[in-house]
Amino acid sequence: MKKNEILIIGYGNTLRGDDGVGYKIAEIIEQWNLDNITSFAVHQLTPDLAKNIAKVDTVIFIDAVPITDINTAKLETKTISIEQKINNLAHHNNPEQLLSLTQAIYQKVPQAYWILVPAINFNFSEELSPISQKYVNLTLEKIKDILSTK
Repeated sequence: MKKNEILIIGYGNTLRGDDGVGYKIAEIIEQWNLDNITSFAVHQLTPDLAKNIAKVDTVIFIDAVPITDINTAKLETKTISIEQKINNLAHHNNPEQLLSLTQAIYQKVPQAYWILVPAINFNFSEELSPISQKYVNLTLEKIKDILSTK
């Protein structure tokens, strides 16, 4: 039986503190060296990713989400689907737009998740704040949970 092909896309600016948490998580997952999982660490979502998304059964996007109160911070996992309207796919793309583009070009949309990791520091830095660092392991566990159902 063929294993589901899974694509992990972690994105963000690694020079802006916690904004790079998705990127760093994708780098960790790449080191797992699992046959059916491809992991991309990218600075932003770009239209060229649609080709890779069309080849898989499941895609998981990982990004930072700004928080203001560390006491109410939580890891968010959303099941996402396509938007019917494709907006300008320039600098600020989101997973729904990328899935819409994938559907429009390749007539395929894999099952998709969007994991939003709490982030508080977006200053110039290559280090994660203790808050985002705490959520790295929780995110990896969440991804393992998702993968266990595939």
